[in-house]
Amino acid sequence: MTYEVNEETLQDIINIETKLFYPLTGFMDSKDYNSVINEMQLSTKEVWTIPITLDVNKETFTNAINKEVLTLTFKNKPIATLFIEDLFKIKEQDIKKIFQTDDINHPGVKKEKSRFPFRIGGKIEVIDKEILKNSLMPKDTKKLFKQKGWNTIVGFQTRNVIHKAHEYLQRVGLEFCDALFINPLVGWKKSGDFSEQAVEKGYKKMIEIYYENLNVHFQTLKTQMRYAGPKEAIFHAIIRRNLGCTHFIIGRDHAGVGNYYGKYEAHSLARKILKTNSLGIELLLLKEPYYCNICKQMVSENCCAHKDIIRISGTKIRKKFLNNETPSSIFMREEVSKEILNLKEEMFIK
Repeated sequence: MTYEVNEETLQDIINIETKLFYPLTGFMDSKDYNSVINEMQLSTKEVWTIPITLDVNKETFTNAINKEVLTLTFKNKPIATLFIEDLFKIKEQDIKKIFQTDDINHPGVKKEKSRFPFRIGGKIEVIDKEILKNSLMPKDTKKLFKQKGWNTIVGFQTRNVIHKAHEYLQRVGLEFCDALFINPLVGWKKSGDFSEQAVEKGYKKMIEIYYENLNVHFQTLKTQMRYAGPKEAIFHAIIRRNLGCTHFIIGRDHAGVGNYYGKYEAHSLARKILKTNSLGIELLLLKEPYYCNICKQMVSENCCAHKDIIRISGTKIRKKFLNNETPSSIFMREEVSKEILNLKEEMFIK
């Protein structure tokens, strides 16, 4: 029996196999799924905040009853074997538990509602090793960090092009740690987000000019954005722990979208979890950076109490790029802006 998977599921398979999603060894069964959405932990009590499940159509679900294996294919080519351990159906109310909202306008909710409610759980074994080619491998990043002699590495998650606020956070991270691992997410993102090319080109120009000869490593992470806010912030931290980071930055409205989550709700969740659990990575809970017209530099509320400030607005940056204009130098490095503008119609996801 075979089942054709989409690109996001293919990437989940790859990330399970490479141990990017460690300790997962396959798609979640109902026990792990319910534990994650209700308790933010696996059935083994390890912290985990985002369900990783295989959705299938009703026909496959029905035919899988009393079967032991399911061959997963991509573009009609067998890529992995799923050893069936559990079949279950998710409930409509589960979506709100994951995203804290069931509003269809939330991109994560919308995507989840487009999936089949039928799920099959079980360990996976990759058949076609070619799908792992060029994948981000924890064993490789850990080896690299060791070779460079970096004992403490701070991970930085982003889905956007680099602007002055992100630069501030990254430089703070470098004050704490031996090295900075800039690890942008380039999997599925909503329409209107910056493209993979824009993010990568902007960062490479930034590193070339402003992070030259610093302990900075850049490599992209392929997994889909869930836009799950605080829970996704913890999920992102776990991934960076698996990649060998010792520290991870969580800033304002991490993995948020619109006004669905509080400004520092991810900080609150992180503190709550850390009271009773260890994530195996230290979290740097940093406040929002902004430009102070009096101090004439980037600051945060922890080091500046002035009210004459300019907030770094992603919306304003996008608007400038959409109009083929260069954002203010207060918002973004001019060389980075030019690099992104050169992409023209390829700047954004359509």
